[in-house]
Amino acid sequence: MGMKIYNSLSRQLEDFVPLNPEQVSIYSCGPTVYDYIHMGNARTALVTDIIRRYLVYKGYNVKLVQNLTDIDDKIINRAAELGVSAKQLACEKCEDFFQDSQRLGIQPADVHPKATEHIPEMIDLIQTLLDKGAAYVIDGSVYYRVNQFAEYGKLSNRKPEDLLAGARVEVDERKEDPRDFDMWKAAKPDEPSWESPWGSGRPGWHIECSAMAMKHLGETIDIHAGGEDLLFPHHENEIAQSELATGATFARYWMHVAFLKIDGTRMGKSEQNFILLRDALDNYPTEVIRHFLISAHYRHPLDYNQESLTKSEGALRRLNNCLDALKKYAGPVEASQTTTTPLQQAVQEMKAQFTQAMDTDFNTAQALGAIFTLVSAVNRSLTSDSEETDPAFAQAYQALIETCQVLGIYGPDPQKSDDNNVEQRDRLVHLLLEIRQDARERKDWETSDKIRDRLQELNIEIKDTREGATWKIVP
Repeated sequence: MGMKIYNSLSRQLEDFVPLNPEQVSIYSCGPTVYDYIHMGNARTALVTDIIRRYLVYKGYNVKLVQNLTDIDDKIINRAAELGVSAKQLACEKCEDFFQDSQRLGIQPADVHPKATEHIPEMIDLIQTLLDKGAAYVIDGSVYYRVNQFAEYGKLSNRKPEDLLAGARVEVDERKEDPRDFDMWKAAKPDEPSWESPWGSGRPGWHIECSAMAMKHLGETIDIHAGGEDLLFPHHENEIAQSELATGATFARYWMHVAFLKIDGTRMGKSEQNFILLRDALDNYPTEVIRHFLISAHYRHPLDYNQESLTKSEGALRRLNNCLDALKKYAGPVEASQTTTTPLQQAVQEMKAQFTQAMDTDFNTAQALGAIFTLVSAVNRSLTSDSEETDPAFAQAYQALIETCQVLGIYGPDPQKSDDNNVEQRDRLVHLLLEIRQDARERKDWETSDKIRDRLQELNIEIKDTREGATWKIVP
């Protein structure tokens, strides 16, 4: 049995066959960086992380691109509230996003493109659509003609008369059709803007993702992922503008992560009922948060509550206790004996069940069930008078480690690692800064610059101020 993915476009399970048999391309919609990410955002990012981990586990090379929307109405409005520039706010919240993601054990994408760094690509894409008659200019703004794309609505499965529902489009009587959406917004006073053939302005949200996805992954990508709130209009609009511009399929598999809920209501900033990821990680270990977020299938809603987190905490305690007891058997796994012991049989069954679960649309809930079934079998063997052999325990340990690392629920805790090493790291950096300051006082600029450049290679940025040098870790 091969891998199957539920494709939101066809609304059914499909065999997963990447364009390139050796490499899978994935584009995942990242955050709009105007605030800290909440647990609902984290669920979508974590699902993408596990999809990539499992594809690598299966032997694929994976290129993951996750964008950062660093120019948007929300950023501009929030920056105005705080009295800072939109650029400063976006930079700070980008760093916060990377820090929070790292704490959750999410591996960085291969590319994290920022919208503001891809303005030329967006302008070129908009011009292509204008040349094809699929867009029009009004007072320096550019709008996409929805009626030029015959398949508009195919992702959300909406009828033409229903397409405005939920779109939350701004009322603009200048539009030819109320459904038309902006790709370029004419500049407003005191807002960030860039020059374009249609005048000064900034890109619309939808064109950003199309341009960045095609720049880094090509005209057709294998998997496009995001939260279910993005299905319409964001992803619908991405398809329309991308496919009309290129004539090619934009994404072959569309995957949408269901909402995280709290008290039965969707968690979100607009609902004012969100839990920040960093706050949750201050109260629970990384593995507990990860276990909770994958305890339900990604297409099923999940309710954030104390009871669920307590269950995850207890489950992880069982897992850690089991693995701690098996550590003494860790080492090279010996060849199987002539006869298979009950525990070795349980190991093989767990591997098969884990693979079947993950092969069937990344069913992490069933995959966890397979892991904990083996944990129970191990515990019975360890506490009974069974005649299990050391090789059997070694095989169980290896199987549990491999599968748990695919899900990211066992391994060095990023928080604990930081707690143990942060003081030593800080002392070393301060020592180097002292040496650098001595060199500067001697006008030994070569040594001073060398220390700065080497620290930069380690993602430690040095800034010289009147009060002395400061430093920070950058993604």
